[in-house]
Amino acid sequence: MAQRIPQEVIDDVREKTNIVEVIGQYVQLKKSGKNYSGLCPFHEEKTPSFSVAEDKQIFHCFGCGKGGNVFTFLQEIEGISFPESVQKVAEMEQIPLQLNINPQTEVVENSDQKKLITLHEKARDLYNHMLINTAVGEAALDYLQQRGLDDSIIEEFKLGFAPNQRDFLVQISRREGFSDDIMERSGLFIRREDGSFVDRFYQRVMFPLNDFRGKTIGFSGRLLKTAEYPGEDQPKYLNSPETELFNKRVVLFNFDKARNEIRKQGEAILFEGFMDVIAAWRAGIKTGLASMGTSLTEQQMAAIERITNQVIIAYDGDSPGMAATERAITSFSNHSRINVSAVTIPEQLDPDEYLKKYGAEALQNLFQHGRQTPFVFKMNYYKKGLNLDNENDLLTYLNELMQDLAKVQSPVEQDLYLSQLADNFQLSKDSLKQQLQLARNQVRNERRQTNVQSAPQVAVQQLSQTEKAEQMLIYRSMNEPMVREELIAGGFQFVHDQYQELLLYIDSYMIVHGNFILADFLNYLKDDGMKQLIVDISIIPMSQDSNEREISDLKKVIALTGLAEEIKKRQLEQLEARKTGNQQKELELTVQIIELTKRLKQA
Repeated sequence: MAQRIPQEVIDDVREKTNIVEVIGQYVQLKKSGKNYSGLCPFHEEKTPSFSVAEDKQIFHCFGCGKGGNVFTFLQEIEGISFPESVQKVAEMEQIPLQLNINPQTEVVENSDQKKLITLHEKARDLYNHMLINTAVGEAALDYLQQRGLDDSIIEEFKLGFAPNQRDFLVQISRREGFSDDIMERSGLFIRREDGSFVDRFYQRVMFPLNDFRGKTIGFSGRLLKTAEYPGEDQPKYLNSPETELFNKRVVLFNFDKARNEIRKQGEAILFEGFMDVIAAWRAGIKTGLASMGTSLTEQQMAAIERITNQVIIAYDGDSPGMAATERAITSFSNHSRINVSAVTIPEQLDPDEYLKKYGAEALQNLFQHGRQTPFVFKMNYYKKGLNLDNENDLLTYLNELMQDLAKVQSPVEQDLYLSQLADNFQLSKDSLKQQLQLARNQVRNERRQTNVQSAPQVAVQQLSQTEKAEQMLIYRSMNEPMVREELIAGGFQFVHDQYQELLLYIDSYMIVHGNFILADFLNYLKDDGMKQLIVDISIIPMSQDSNEREISDLKKVIALTGLAEEIKKRQLEQLEARKTGNQQKELELTVQIIELTKRLKQA
């Protein structure tokens, strides 16, 4: 049976916690009036619609509608139970909690998903053991040590080795009791025509791929060539296939480890490969990320944008790496909130090679002082393959640069680059300005077309006048005890049952607690629909205090609707009585309808 956390412990954790500080570890928040805003972590968006109210200790997204308190947020984003969320908040805020919450006692996550994650993490630990503790893994361990990785780094990233045995993981999984269905859905195996399984990964150094929670959801395996196994027909890298856990368009290597450090330092460094991320980590640079390939996706860029607005692209210094850098800069150009810079690794090296050759301090200095703006990077990149002494090549070069310079927002920066180009190529600055103006016009036209084709916003449910009045009356009941007491004592009836139910919940909560605390009331409610409704009501823009006229008007709107609904109900009953020939019933209902109609006119 699940362990219950005493209410006083929950209250203590909540009262000592600032929701802004907790959510700020997952979402890049900025002050907006009295609240904080950012990009919603629960749906993709380019314009911030996610709001955190520090005074109420709640969050709400105006785009997708999600909302709640600090515990709700962690339950949603981490996929954990309520007791686990209390424990996690306590750990994050360094609040002593003399409880041991066993996540196995809470059934909140899809059981099949749990089994898939368990299978992946067992495979990860098994591969790690094979690398460190067996003779079979010695060649792989030697390879990693030659690359500069010591035991602590191998353990930090849980690197491993999949031996050259096609049923190695199959046997272990069978022994652990995993079903054929789970094994097939995991992506860790290939199913043959006869129904049997073989391991997908073999003779490979294994890099576990984690989700943002640190749960292993896939692998990337690097082929380890040996004299016994040259592996000539095998790809150098092999990733897990797309599964219900693993989507290569979403995953960023090291995101789970780097997220808090990125938030603290205010910037992320994008690398081309996993070994570059690990090399940077060895050099004390713990903000490194890598995508599954060099083409960044919207999902990956959105994930980065939620935690920082500063990105340094540090791909390999060779030609493919430079081309990948240019593509990444172009991709980020659609994310105006992100400031991008690029670092070109000298001598066409990759970061891992540069670290080996020049050491950690040199790599740190390069990332700190070798940053170029996107335009400066392109000034150098566009020169490749051109002879700038040739007039046609020079015109091609300048035309490309003007297209990019037109997208630079700062007039001072634009003027600086125009001066540099004029000096470098002995050109008139005025003629370059004219060329820039033409490019600006083209960029404006492209933006107009993009805006016309932009995706539709999430539809917002329109409330009736009656339901608006009901929500406003509940809002007053939450914040003003006198209003709540008046409604309860007078036996007031809402038209919609959910608001009547909410009023009773608020009243029973107040009887026990005395004061209404929204963040705590959300824990008191058990139904997710009710929780969402109370969050929606809590953000209604209303004056601080009500007055007698306002409450009277709200009650009148609701009462009128109630009477109209009652008349309609009696009319239907009257029609039914007429059809069945029940004259006595029809007469009684006629009298009732006349009386209700009089009350409606007098109201």
